[in-house]
Amino acid sequence: MMRLPSCTNKKRRRVDPLYQRFPVKSRRVMIAFKPMLTPREMFEKGVFGGAYFGPNAGPDMSRELADVLAEEFKGLDSDLWCAERYLPRRNKFRIRSGLNYEQWMKYRWIHKQDPYGWLNWYIQHNRGRRTADDDRQISRHQSFCGPKGRWRNNIYQKIHDTGDWHTAPRVQQSLLHWAYEVNEHDYDTWLTKK
Repeated sequence: MMRLPSCTNKKRRRVDPLYQRFPVKSRRVMIAFKPMLTPREMFEKGVFGGAYFGPNAGPDMSRELADVLAEEFKGLDSDLWCAERYLPRRNKFRIRSGLNYEQWMKYRWIHKQDPYGWLNWYIQHNRGRRTADDDRQISRHQSFCGPKGRWRNNIYQKIHDTGDWHTAPRVQQSLLHWAYEVNEHDYDTWLTKK
């Protein structure tokens, strides 16, 4: 188990234990990655219209990946993760959210080792695989829904402005696609840092 650094730095300032500053390049490096939901919990709640690994979702699936998924999602209704069509009603918030596979390719978000993208990588990472792509994927996750993540802060601002926890369902669905669920604890933390 990786040991996290102290929660204060040399100047006695509070620091986020998910980051450590390395003086060599003076950049932040991720040292811990703990998404709120497991891949199975994400699919159980309703993500990607149930078709993330469906036959029309991306490239032909390798036998190795098919075996991993069969083990990972054993007993889970296949319409929640490998349906033939994307159906918004399968999403927790019952709306369409996110970009399609062709757009992911256009933005170069797909790497050869994980041809289905971030969630493909996360499933393997959650099972213990470590690769050279980990830093990039963890950075993408943190930029989206980490403590300083754009969309995490966006939704808490919207909740603060409206007083409505059901506001912006498309944003909330997108956060769920990144294994993050809006919650009161994080909202309260966000309020203290506002």
